[in-house]
Amino acid sequence: MNPALELLVFLGTLLYAYAEALVKLLLPVKRKAVRGELVLVTGAARGLGRATAREFARRQSRLVLWDVEERGLKETAEECEGLGATVHTFVVDCSKREEIYSTAEKVKKDIGDVSILVNNAGVIAAADLLSTQDHQVEKTFEVNILAHIWTTKAFLPTMMNNNHGHIVTVASAAGHFVTPFMVAYCSSKFAAVGFHKALTDELSSLGKDGIKTTCLCPVFINTGFVKNPSMR
Repeated sequence: MNPALELLVFLGTLLYAYAEALVKLLLPVKRKAVRGELVLVTGAARGLGRATAREFARRQSRLVLWDVEERGLKETAEECEGLGATVHTFVVDCSKREEIYSTAEKVKKDIGDVSILVNNAGVIAAADLLSTQDHQVEKTFEVNILAHIWTTKAFLPTMMNNNHGHIVTVASAAGHFVTPFMVAYCSSKFAAVGFHKALTDELSSLGKDGIKTTCLCPVFINTGFVKNPSMR
């Protein structure tokens, strides 16, 4: 994109964001009460997943934490239990559909109905497209978007029966604005944003106004995947 045009687009987006923030500051939306809700967070072993789990713990939610990394998952659970939350952990590889479905059945049978689902698990392969291995591309899509679909299919039926629930899609700013050397990642995050928008519209069409949706699109975060991230 032409640098001057890129600057104009950026300034327009920035002004819109500030205007929106000002309106929300003056007319704040009532915070959602999450006390006692059963919250499932994928990718909870570190980074944004761990921070999200801590926040729900502070708000006295019951937690179900998933991650493929057992040690980090245990550390997150200990932190949340220290905040007074009831925590259940499951070592789950979110790139494997059947593992997601089987663990979801265990959660529903042994713990209860998940009412808030935070699809946070994600992976990144930072390289130019031709240097990115095929298995890395596949893994990126399996975790960053397909896992969102499988977990939602697993827990959405009960939410729909109760017309109560919340599905959080953790995407990325890379789901709106592309960056070089991250073709697979950006593509998967564009898909995640599209999933959120399509799901939101579908739930509205079905009259399920008690099921809320949220899409998070943070910029780069130093979570261990990319050290000291920066961009222009």
